[in-house]
Amino acid sequence: MLELQRPSDIRVIGVDCATQPRNVGLALCTFTRGRPRVEEVAVGKSWPLIDEQVGQWMSATTLIAVDAPLGWPLPLSQALADHAAGEELWGNANRLFRRTTDDVVAEALGKRPLDVGADRIARTAHTALGFVGRLRDARRLPIPLAWEPGWVHGVAAIEVYPAGTLASRELPYSGYKGAGSKVTALRERLVAAVAEEITLGDEVAEAMIQSDHVLDAVLCALAGCDFLQGTVMAPDDLELAKREGWIWVHGVGR
Repeated sequence: MLELQRPSDIRVIGVDCATQPRNVGLALCTFTRGRPRVEEVAVGKSWPLIDEQVGQWMSATTLIAVDAPLGWPLPLSQALADHAAGEELWGNANRLFRRTTDDVVAEALGKRPLDVGADRIARTAHTALGFVGRLRDARRLPIPLAWEPGWVHGVAAIEVYPAGTLASRELPYSGYKGAGSKVTALRERLVAAVAEEITLGDEVAEAMIQSDHVLDAVLCALAGCDFLQGTVMAPDDLELAKREGWIWVHGVGR
């Protein structure tokens, strides 16, 4: 059972990001006597409504846990700085298109995130950064990325990875999206597992079973709780992580 030894006014907002608002899942997590509780969940309808909902959920101390890359590989940025069409793009493809955090997650959990430098996930990253930027403007807050596991100051954001959060708990991390009786049964199993760590009301649990976007949003919130507990894999090279981004997943002892 996850017990958070932090002030009760901290909130965690899980955001399962996507380029299309109808595929965005949202979850609000608060704390009662140290135990996380999912208070509300939602599926996006439009970006203005998503921005408004997250803004309403935010408190003075809030961690926004976003399922999307929030940076690009440093070697790719360097290689493209002076590149011209037709010239050879120097460097190993894996080093160019994969971040250090992607390799760390793959080695630790056996589940590799999509390459932000090469896959369509780059569009989701662009969408996520725009979303955080709009929150900054609307709330007139800096909303920096958090880099200190175990605490959050003001309103901050982190990058998370629902499949990695499941893998870190030795739970199935694929096959639970979409429709069908087998898929629904798997989501029911995952919801039961999540309920051992976070309090879920009946309506929230049912929404997680009905929508993989909602389930992923709650997994984002769970990853945020892992960050606040300090039970996450931290980067060896913090400065590199601040350039490329870092996926915060559960994993003690690295």
